[in-house]
Formats: sequence, structure tokens, C-alpha cells
Amino acid sequence: MFLMLRDSFLDYLRFERNYSEATVVSYGIDLTQFEDFIKSVDEELTVEEVDSDLIRQWEISLMEKGYTSTSVNRKLSTLRSFYRFLLIRGKVEKDPVRKVTGPKNKKPLPSFLKEEEMNRLIDETDFGQGFIGCRDKMIIEMFYATGMRRSELIGLNDVDVDFPASLVKVTGKRNKQRLIPFADELRQSMEEYIKVRNEEVSDRCEAFFVNKNGKRLYDNEVYNLVKRNLSKVVTLKKRSPHVLRHTFATTMLNNEAGLESVKELLGHSSLSATEVYTHATFEELKKVYKQAHPRA
Repeated sequence: MFLMLRDSFLDYLRFERNYSEATVVSYGIDLTQFEDFIKSVDEELTVEEVDSDLIRQWEISLMEKGYTSTSVNRKLSTLRSFYRFLLIRGKVEKDPVRKVTGPKNKKPLPSFLKEEEMNRLIDETDFGQGFIGCRDKMIIEMFYATGMRRSELIGLNDVDVDFPASLVKVTGKRNKQRLIPFADELRQSMEEYIKVRNEEVSDRCEAFFVNKNGKRLYDNEVYNLVKRNLSKVVTLKKRSPHVLRHTFATTMLNNEAGLESVKELLGHSSLSATEVYTHATFEELKKVYKQAHPRA
């Protein structure tokens, strides 16, 4: 009975809904997998007797077998379409999938560079000569030392850097401003950058970071220079300015900075946005453990 209903559903998808053959095959695999599960529970169980509890059991069994939440939700989607079809055709009286919710999809962990990779990038990488090389290195250092967003770095003006107080003022989302402290190493780099910039770019706007024509940098200019230089030391799929923001946050937490403090430095409105970095540091800790412990 299940086989006939499944084939009827797949023909409906193929000929009435004009689904691609690959999609139809995928639906068929999901339904066959569900049928095998039903038989493993009770050989005599019919499609009409399936209830929400049984579908939840199937969902749990899939998770236990290592299926991702995305895959499980896709299989549940197949089952929903199947039972809607059966309901419309009068083959069942109720939809057992209607009240079943799938597992939440995990947010991907942020990509970041390890401290030794950042040290190699800043201390050993050739950024080139003159103003452009000096500026590009300064931008990398600024991202890593402050954790500011790309838009915040681009919007930074000379007046926003307070050298006597060792503070930089950034304007974040919804024009919310915050102060970020900086240390002597970044101070020296900024002073060197300003010296080179002022010597080589005499006619410029009020922006702290400018191009060779003295204009404020564009989003793509910053993105491309960061990607180009990160490519020299890492093979990460993501090599954007945001990776350096992630690196700042992860480095701070790895060196025992408080979560609330990191939240304020990043300009997050809620602590939950910052907590993702604690997962990232824990994942790194697990990798180290598995590599180092003989019984891992």
C-alpha cells in the first residue's frame, strides 16, 4: 500500500508539478527511508496509522545517525508534501506531520585566524613599499587590535583618534558611537601611517584611511586588500574584514577577557551575539585536545 501511494505521489510531482527528475528521485529516497523506519517499528503499520509521535521518533533516529539539522528538515519537508497530497486525495483523514517541528539549524561558527597566523601576517608579511603598503598593513592591524566593523573603519576620521587618551571613537550600527582603547603598538603604527600619508597624499579628505587620491576608501577596496593579504598566510574559505573582527573577539576570550567587556568593545546590542565566540574557542579547544591526548 505504501509503495503504491509513494509512486502515485512521485508521478504527481513529476507530471503535474513538473519537478525535475533529480528532485523526484530525492523525494523517493526520503519516503523509502521513512517506510523502512515504519517497518522497523511495526511491520503491520499503515500510512494511515502513522502519528506525530512516530514521526518525531524518526526525526530523532536520523539525528542519532549523524544527519545534520538541514538534512532532517529537508526530509520532514518531503513527508509534509507527501501527507498533504494524501489528505487532498482522501487517502488519510489527518496530517500527522502538521504539528511536528524540525530541529533548529545550527549557526555556523565564525571563521578566525590563530594568534600565530596573525603574528606571521603582521610581522612577516610583505605589504609593499610606500603609502599603499603602509596603509594596507595599518588597516589589518586596526581590524585586529580593535575588532571594528568594515563600515566603522571606512567612516573613521582623523578627529576620531584621540592619541593623548589612547582612544578611538567609532560610529556603528544605527549611528551608535563607542570608544575603543588602543595600546602602544597600535599607536606607533598609526603615527607611522599618518606620517607617510601626510607626506605622500597632501590633498586629502578628513578620513583617517584614504586611497592614493586622498578620497575615503570604498567597501570593495577594503574587502579586496584584506582578502589579498590574508591569502598570504591562511587558506580559509572566508578571508574578509569580518574574519579579523572574529579573530579579535576570539583572541580576547582566549586570553581571559570577560564576555561583557568583549560585547562592549564589539558594539553588540545583546550578549547572545557575543556568545557565539565562546563556542568558537571551545571548538578550538576540542581540536587541541583530540590532537594532543593519547586517548582522545
